[in-house]
Amino acid sequence: MPITLEQLNHAPLAEAAQMLDGLYEHSPWIAQQALAQRPFASLAALKHAMVTVLAQADVDAQLALIRAHPELAGKAMVSQSLTAESTNEQTKAGLTNCTPAEFAHIQQLNADYNAKFGFPFILAVRGPRGTGLTKREIIATFERRLGNPVDFERAECLRNIHRIAEIRLNDKFGFEPAIGNAVWDWHEDLARHSDPGFAEQGQLTVTYLTDAHRACAADLAARMRECGFDEVNIDAVGNVVGRYLGTSPQAPALLTGSHYDTVRNGGKYDGRLGIFVPMACVRHLHAQGRRLPFAFEVVGFAEEEGQRYKATFLGSGALTGHFNPAWLDQQDAEGVTMRAAMQHAGLPATPDAIHALKRDPSKYLGFVEVHIEQGPVLNEMDLPLGVVTSINASVRYLCEAIGMASHAGTTPMDRRRDAASAVAELALYAEQRASADGNSVATIGMLQVPGGSINVVPGRCLFSLDLRAPSDAQRDALERDILGQLRAICERRGIGLKTEETMRAAAAPSAPAWQARWERAVDAQGVPLHRMPSGAGHDAMKLHEVMPQAMLFVRGLNSGISHNPLESTTSDDMELCVNAFSHLLDQLATEHQP
Repeated sequence: MPITLEQLNHAPLAEAAQMLDGLYEHSPWIAQQALAQRPFASLAALKHAMVTVLAQADVDAQLALIRAHPELAGKAMVSQSLTAESTNEQTKAGLTNCTPAEFAHIQQLNADYNAKFGFPFILAVRGPRGTGLTKREIIATFERRLGNPVDFERAECLRNIHRIAEIRLNDKFGFEPAIGNAVWDWHEDLARHSDPGFAEQGQLTVTYLTDAHRACAADLAARMRECGFDEVNIDAVGNVVGRYLGTSPQAPALLTGSHYDTVRNGGKYDGRLGIFVPMACVRHLHAQGRRLPFAFEVVGFAEEEGQRYKATFLGSGALTGHFNPAWLDQQDAEGVTMRAAMQHAGLPATPDAIHALKRDPSKYLGFVEVHIEQGPVLNEMDLPLGVVTSINASVRYLCEAIGMASHAGTTPMDRRRDAASAVAELALYAEQRASADGNSVATIGMLQVPGGSINVVPGRCLFSLDLRAPSDAQRDALERDILGQLRAICERRGIGLKTEETMRAAAAPSAPAWQARWERAVDAQGVPLHRMPSGAGHDAMKLHEVMPQAMLFVRGLNSGISHNPLESTTSDDMELCVNAFSHLLDQLATEHQP
């Protein structure tokens, strides 16, 4: 029979420890020490108690725990001396059924890993969904993590051990994150759509109004209807809008959502998590036959990333009345204008139709957004959720340095007008300038020498600038110094310069009342409250211009990497996020009872 929290909380210590036996491989001391924190309000609270115990242990104890784990497809598996839990996990991942070539490759990886780190490779082979990683995924992760520094890899092993324990704990309690699993599956299903040239390589790329983008919109609209939304439509810029009606038609609505477009070769959760989580909340409300005192509007924003056109935050900007009609004449890399792309998608492509999308802020309570963190903080702290205090101010430029192409062998160093070297000099300055400025960041993420050749001094260099800081004033000072240095570098080197500002966003501090609601929602899940700024920009930045907003972050795996195929999170964390969002809705319902 499954264990219950009530049984665990009230059992004598020895009996309670026996209930938790096997969570950590041959290391019962972790669960035993965690039991001192009883009673536990939730499974999530119990999980974090064990995380805390291990975090407070010394390095020797942590290493002993890691070394207590068997190698994947190792000698213990061959001799059938694994614990029952490890046998179950390696079997589910197919490691007990390797081909001779796969087995030999894993054995070599084990040897290389142990030689470098001095402890075995640990991976939660049941994966983020709990149903098992494939052998291909396991081997690819093994190969990738061999390149990590030792201290980082030790911490990564511990994080995977906690994930193993989380899944084992779920099994003991008979708990399945059914809502989280559904949301996880929705992400997987939507990720089958990808732009040509990327789909063939198994990469996820969905840019504005491509066939893949329009297929995503159609799928989102269909799933919203399945979840029970009363009104669903695709608007004049391609936003997918679902509305779940409330009991008071005249009451202001709650607005939420995020974007469904992606960067090139991106991840499955960036943006989309903020659409699917509230959809899961609506599905639950609809299944209960329950209405809120206010309408609940969920928007899948069509364009946030600015990948096909220079129109970042296009979808959310249309709702705030900040669509620039000049964008309609922009051309993509194939020469297709935005107007033509809209018309091809069956959208009106007129400024008047787009302007009509502008929302009246008086008809909304505010805007909230859920998002994967896109950073390492929650992952390193082993926390599933984080409450956002503010979104950093940012500005972006596309630039071109124009020098003179010349022969690499015959042009003396003091006669060169090397455009790429000018940008390289700027990159080092930008790194130093941002590092000296608390929480500011500066990035040259795109750097291209058109028509470059190994024996030619670069005559042109195209590059981007991405500058971010916690406040508008700090961003402006960073921008002023870096652009000033860029002009000075180019003048000294005899280099021409073109700069084009493509995006500017003000800092967006969370509205105190809305941040407090998220904090209460997180606290209700039994996990520690962590407040944090957002270094990344989000659609909430645009809505912040017209109404109060606040965000909730969800932990990412793989050091929180985002804009990358390795972007991931677990169905357990998704379930906690849905529960937190539902709690926020309940708070609002209580506040707005007639």
